[in-house]
Amino acid sequence: MTDSIHSVLKQHWGYDSFRPRQEEIINSILSGRDTIGLLPTGGGKSITFQVPALMIDGLTVVITPLISLMKDQVDNLRQRHISACYLHAALTRRESERVIDRCRLGKAKMLYLSPEKLVSKSFVETLRQLPVKMIVVDEAHCISQWGYDFRPSYLKITELRKLFPSAPVLALTASATPEVVEDIARQLGMKSPAVFRLSFTRKNLSYIVRYADNKEGKLVEILSRVGGCAIVYVRSRKRTREIAQSLCKGGISASFYHAGLAPEEKEERQNAWKNDEVRVMVATNAFGMGIDKPDVRIVVHVDLPSSLEEYYQEAGRAGRDGQESLAVIIASRHDKATLKRRLAEAFPDKDLIRSIYNNVGAFLDIPMGEGYNTVNEFNLPLFCQRHNLHPVAVNGALKILSQSGYIDYSEQIETRSRVMMLVTKDDLYGLDLLPVTERVLNALLRNYTGLFADYVYISESVLSSASGLTEEQVYEGLLALSRHHALHYVPKKVAPYIFYATSREEPRYLVIPRSVYEERQQQMKHRIDAMIDFAYRTDQCRVNSMLRYFGETPTGDCGKCDVCRAIRKAVDNYTDIERQLLYILRHGNTIKVTELLPSFNVPGEKLTEIIRAMVDDGRLRLEGDTVYANSSPNL
Repeated sequence: MTDSIHSVLKQHWGYDSFRPRQEEIINSILSGRDTIGLLPTGGGKSITFQVPALMIDGLTVVITPLISLMKDQVDNLRQRHISACYLHAALTRRESERVIDRCRLGKAKMLYLSPEKLVSKSFVETLRQLPVKMIVVDEAHCISQWGYDFRPSYLKITELRKLFPSAPVLALTASATPEVVEDIARQLGMKSPAVFRLSFTRKNLSYIVRYADNKEGKLVEILSRVGGCAIVYVRSRKRTREIAQSLCKGGISASFYHAGLAPEEKEERQNAWKNDEVRVMVATNAFGMGIDKPDVRIVVHVDLPSSLEEYYQEAGRAGRDGQESLAVIIASRHDKATLKRRLAEAFPDKDLIRSIYNNVGAFLDIPMGEGYNTVNEFNLPLFCQRHNLHPVAVNGALKILSQSGYIDYSEQIETRSRVMMLVTKDDLYGLDLLPVTERVLNALLRNYTGLFADYVYISESVLSSASGLTEEQVYEGLLALSRHHALHYVPKKVAPYIFYATSREEPRYLVIPRSVYEERQQQMKHRIDAMIDFAYRTDQCRVNSMLRYFGETPTGDCGKCDVCRAIRKAVDNYTDIERQLLYILRHGNTIKVTELLPSFNVPGEKLTEIIRAMVDDGRLRLEGDTVYANSSPNL
């Protein structure tokens, strides 16, 4: 078996050997055993299921909530000539049916699923027809109510297990406390699962905290002193643009990235950064998942994340090549209050939650008692404007309603434009098209292949350049071709979606469980307190602080974080002072403490502390205020 998995790895990925724990996880799942893998960001989680998926005679289902990552992984697999596909709420019925047909006919080795698809009983019955031989749960902490990103739709994975009881389950996550790991096994119905984990220690990564109220000035200072590729994380889209502009003014090459950008803009900026045309990417947490850039030398958090789980994942994008790298937080005196405000925003008043639920139903034109199993595009800005609500409060309410099982709220699902031809090439010659529409068709056929076999992602801007038409004309031309039934055109879209897991109810009957509201509120407070403790305590190694949080016992200080460096510097200073004292007092010289002060650049109380420590270990004698060198052989 070892030779086989190595040959698959070499053939498709070009690697000669596996990273730590990958081989053990693969062998465990291939033996048919339920397995949990805890690998840090950049630890190669995807390889642990992609390799065995190619060796199993059947289909591997991969459940992941990250639609952008889902698409990236499928695209990467196809580039390696590995058959894979995905299903999520934003696909059309026609697209979904084609994916299911491919899987049923054995034309795909991996099917990526967003978890809300499992809420539909009819879809689960459709899955029964597929040859599923392995189930993978990515971001497995989402199944635990104790996890930082609990998603109720993940609980439906147990239905998948019932359909395929002989299929082993592989649960993967980058960050989970021992309590969450135990809950993952319980929720997935695992019996004595094999658990493989790597230490949360990243030996090549130095965690540094710098304190400054002028964060942008401090950021420019840090990036001017530290070379190499960088990611700067902030919490708002507006801040990504502002800080990128500030860096450019400071002579530092920078761009910005957030979920609201058009797909073409995202791809263009991401590629410029990956190809080192831009040094610094200023981004929200929408940036980074699945980006395989190993030479990021520094990750800077200008705004604090709400948990150490989030911070560990984002900071871990530095130094994936094993070279020395930095994870830096710029903290201000206001950040503690900001984190605590996020707690209040995440848990709005229960009456407000019920009101938002009712208003959303009316906004989507869903009558009482209806809406079950429907997917609805949700215009969040318009809803907030119409009801005079802040988006943060609405987001918090919708997430709590999701966790309570009434809806499944997906923020900002992004879909790129795509096209599939519905007629043969010969049939195209018989179409009666306007000249502009014909130019669009010709540009489409010249610039894209595979259009007659499946849906192909396209760019209206590319077609505009190729045809000499405006993007609006290209859009109208594609719609015209759709009306001629020559092709099926799905325009690009970036929008939130609301899936109704139950029929719309009267708000007075809504039950918000204690486990969803009060207990999770307390858990979030615990995570925020841990984040504050990590960022603001200066008396303990930062790595050890993180290890204890994740249930790992430290074996010693890291020696590299800013706290360890400060302690070492202080010790070095003390050692120099001790040596100077012994030099001054050698040969039986004596001197008063007050006369020593001008010789040392330390406060008087610190000098007294050092002298008392040397008296305690026998190197000096103190009589009154006079210091004597001890004649002990220890000197």
